[in-house]
Amino acid sequence: MNTFTFFLFCKREYLQCMRNKRKLLIEQLDQKLQPFYESRKTLVPERGWTNTIRTTLNMTMAQLGTNLNITRQGVKRIEESEANGSITLNSLKDVAKAMDLKLVYALVPKNGTINDLIQLKAEKLAQKIVLRTNQNMKLENQGIGDEKIAITIKELANEIKREMRKSLWD
Repeated sequence: MNTFTFFLFCKREYLQCMRNKRKLLIEQLDQKLQPFYESRKTLVPERGWTNTIRTTLNMTMAQLGTNLNITRQGVKRIEESEANGSITLNSLKDVAKAMDLKLVYALVPKNGTINDLIQLKAEKLAQKIVLRTNQNMKLENQGIGDEKIAITIKELANEIKREMRKSLWD
């Protein structure tokens, strides 16, 4: 085996190792996020969780303020900022701690799993590439049929997913 062949062999092994590592990372992330996937169905109360939980517990703003070392007006500002989406995670952590709760935070795909999200993005990118290429080929009377296009999109999507191209997120 010459040096160049050996180099290519090593490169192929390295790339395979990196693909396997990426696949494992995706599987592990999906596993970590699994408990949160049901939360996609949860509707955030119009007035926010702080107000909803505080009023359900029959806790006054003054009582929560005392636990947070802020005024009643400060609690009102926190509840308003949560309701309008401008509250910080640190403020929510403080509120949770003051109410003897724990803030749970996650980013989950709108539909399906992380793996599903990657597959969808890969299919969209593959479709864009294949259809654009086919359009150029049609201009030269070399276009391919719909069945061949579908097969090519599927194959390219699998390759894009396997390689996890950065262009997936453009």
